[in-house]
Amino acid sequence: MTEKLNWGILSTGAIAKTFANALKVAQTGRLLAVASRSQASADKFGQEQGAERRYDSYEKLLADKDVQAVYIAPPHPLHAKWAIAAADAGKHVLCEKPFAVNQWEAMTALEAAHRNGTFMMEAFMYRCHPQTARVIELIKQNAIGEVRMIEAAFAFQAGFNPEGRLYANDLAGGGIMDVGGYPVSYARLIAGVATGQNFADPIEVKGTAHLGSSGVDHYATAALKFPGGIIAQVTTGVQLRHDNQVTIHGSEGMIRVLNPYTADRGKGGEFVIVVNKSGAKEPEKITLRTEMTAFTMEADVVGRAIAAGQQQAPAPAMSWNDTMGNLRTLDAWRQSIGLTYNFEKPDAPAMKAPISGRPLSRRQPVKMKYGKVPGLDKPVSRLVMGVDNQRSITHASAMFDDFFERGGNTFDTAWVYNTEGVLGQWVRNRRVRDQVVLLVKGAHTPYCDPTNLRRQIGESLQRAKLESADIYMLHRDNPDIPVGEFVDLLNELVKEGRFKVFGGSNWALARVEEANAYAKSKGLQGFSAVSNNFSLAEMVDPVWRGCIHASDAASRAWLEKNQMALMPWSSQARGFFTDRAGPEKTEDAELVRCWYSPQNFLRRDRAIELARRHNVLPINIGLAYVLRQPFPTFPLIGPRSIEETRTSMPGLDVELSKEELRYLNLEA
Repeated sequence: MTEKLNWGILSTGAIAKTFANALKVAQTGRLLAVASRSQASADKFGQEQGAERRYDSYEKLLADKDVQAVYIAPPHPLHAKWAIAAADAGKHVLCEKPFAVNQWEAMTALEAAHRNGTFMMEAFMYRCHPQTARVIELIKQNAIGEVRMIEAAFAFQAGFNPEGRLYANDLAGGGIMDVGGYPVSYARLIAGVATGQNFADPIEVKGTAHLGSSGVDHYATAALKFPGGIIAQVTTGVQLRHDNQVTIHGSEGMIRVLNPYTADRGKGGEFVIVVNKSGAKEPEKITLRTEMTAFTMEADVVGRAIAAGQQQAPAPAMSWNDTMGNLRTLDAWRQSIGLTYNFEKPDAPAMKAPISGRPLSRRQPVKMKYGKVPGLDKPVSRLVMGVDNQRSITHASAMFDDFFERGGNTFDTAWVYNTEGVLGQWVRNRRVRDQVVLLVKGAHTPYCDPTNLRRQIGESLQRAKLESADIYMLHRDNPDIPVGEFVDLLNELVKEGRFKVFGGSNWALARVEEANAYAKSKGLQGFSAVSNNFSLAEMVDPVWRGCIHASDAASRAWLEKNQMALMPWSSQARGFFTDRAGPEKTEDAELVRCWYSPQNFLRRDRAIELARRHNVLPINIGLAYVLRQPFPTFPLIGPRSIEETRTSMPGLDVELSKEELRYLNLEA
């Protein structure tokens, strides 16, 4: 780099001072600015560390156009919020560990970096140290044979202060959040390298802990199980003396790393790796000496990555997926010991606003498109978010906030999903009931009858703590019940204010036609929409018992003739148009059973071809096919991450010609 990167530091605590000292000898960067909650604190820090610009608020530092990168070091619950703010201000980010309090906060912050094209990294400085590189090299060289078990610990004995950062529940105190990420990340690193990857995520996490009077873990341990038969034991604590070493056990020996996290803050030093091979007379001692701290090395890794135009640093530094995997493991560890922080609970003040701390609003320019469902006075977003997989308010809030910010306003839930509670909680927390369209389904087999229909809509609204839905769908049909009985009751419920319009999910179109003929003859409201499966890939075998698709030519003709609104589930064929599918890929038995056929693979090949032509992903072609039908469609998508939501969005903008639609339909 010909010019050094201008750094700003948010916070004036101990770790901020360590990083400021590290920048003094960095090759790629220099400290320009510091921000604190008070001018006196900023001035004191700036005087000591040589920061030219000193601000009494984080916002003022982020508004400084000369600051290019920001080191974020306030208390844990503020990390994600300020990482988002920094990225939105166009700043590159190095965020102290833990990157966020949970994976959902992290997902939102990383999305901000993706959106703004900025660099972002979690500050596990040991990943940038030559000792770590040497351990990786030893594993790759099979120095101890096959890796079978990893023991990693990071703990310390701190004086008890229930209001201090280390013990306060509202500050995400406890060992797991403070230093537990170190042994977890080290175990994941070694398990990954041993199996030919940059890192690995555990397939099983079982933890135990001692929870103190403030409700946080004073000391904790967990057993991790990785693919490839590798297991690990990780230990942490803020009231536990430990050797804080890492031991890697293999089939032909073991490696012990005496100072694995290279946490020396003031200067470099001597680092020792002991390799004890089976049959060797003496252990091999590998000694590395460094002049600078791991914090300086970390700053230079970041500086070089930014200079190269990268948004992520190269491994073994923490990539975005690595950070997400680490937090998923920490979340699982906390879940296994029953630790939820007060601010993560549904009614907590922190849950009343998005992770950014800003009021929820649509991000401009809005790229979502909208349509109308007859009888409904609100616009309906052309993409509908299915909420069957949103089980916690933290996950749901991150997903729903992002969807709303993208312009999405329509959400699909059901009595059998039992997710009305988190959806209703989010609606109330954000105060957006008038701005969203809620689709609720009920009366699923074997409860598909008028009595259970009335009971279930009441229970769904009670779970959501809302007075009404907008759209109600019978989740299944029961041909043994005359269609008029359903229509009569649905009209009664409309009059009672339970919902405004209704329809049927997995209803034969002939029964829908019969229902609407009955309604017309009685001067009643009929079905306004249908929610059957519809996708470019025709469902070969029902995903669930009683499922019906409308992808065939006859159903498409009926929908076009009647201009019935279709809200299709599995609109992207449950991943058939991603690299999860292929004639030779049979690991996912459900994908094979429901979607694998010669015709569907031909459609998939053509979608891949058109994706290249339109410069999008094949799944976007699949979604565009649903959106471009000659009848109104509002496809349901079921993303489990913000990335999945983002990668679905381009389907809205793909304009398929009639010839391309026919080509995808195998009609040309």
